[in-house]
Amino acid sequence: MPKVKTKAGAKKRFKLTGSGKLKRKQAFKSHILTKKETKRKHNLTKTDYVSKVDTKSVKLQLGI
Repeated sequence: MPKVKTKAGAKKRFKLTGSGKLKRKQAFKSHILTKKETKRKHNLTKTDYVSKVDTKSVKLQLGI
């Protein structure tokens, strides 16, 4: 049985923490930033975790 390849897009977007959670970056922070409030942009800078519902599929993509 061949090894499962890791999805390159997922590899760039997610990191596994020590406790087994998956870290991800928040969306809506790349462009059209002039109309967004400073507070909103600041809060979007923080990293977030992948939801429980999506964890299984992300782990499959990462080959974990």
